[in-house]
Amino acid sequence: MKLLHIDSSILSANSVSRQLTAETVKAWVAIHPNTEVEYLDLAVNTPPHLNEDALGFRTGQQATTEAQRAQNAISEQLVSQFLAADVVVMGAPFYNFTIPSQLKAWIDRVLQAGRTFRYTANGPEGLAGDKKVIVVESRGGQYSATEAGRAMEHQETYLQTIFGFIGVTDVQFVRAEGLGMGPEARAAGIANGQAEIARAVATPVLEAQAA
Repeated sequence: MKLLHIDSSILSANSVSRQLTAETVKAWVAIHPNTEVEYLDLAVNTPPHLNEDALGFRTGQQATTEAQRAQNAISEQLVSQFLAADVVVMGAPFYNFTIPSQLKAWIDRVLQAGRTFRYTANGPEGLAGDKKVIVVESRGGQYSATEAGRAMEHQETYLQTIFGFIGVTDVQFVRAEGLGMGPEARAAGIANGQAEIARAVATPVLEAQAA
């Protein structure tokens, strides 16, 4: 089994999402000791944002310049890495009501027609559904408990849409909220995230697929 561990926080050792993704991977490997883990740090190795040279995979055009070939190689490496994973553990902190731009840049490379989804006569069809995704979310405030908070949140809802579009239905979210609301709230938020890790890693990939 292959697990892709992705971090996107810019806070290095001070990041709660990094702490909790590491704990998630550790908990998963404890249950599945034969798991092969690959690590991708998007804050350190951020994919370039899409530009005209990077659109070949979207338009189906063959690369004709060195710049286009270099951009296509980045996209190919990232989508191949994602598709090869059976499990993805993703750190997605909450920046200005949504995800970091580093993570968005990765998403723009991975959502490729013909690789992770395709268009049919009946509409789009996801092609990457044979995997489990665990998203670790960190938030400075509380957003999940009220209707007003949920309306302001474009992190979990966005990622749920993205993974659903490419066919991944086994998506579980680990939330650590209230991290900026004082020491007690921070400790409670981290403890809640740690409790949700146990739930998230409890169902093996093959069982989830069979269900």
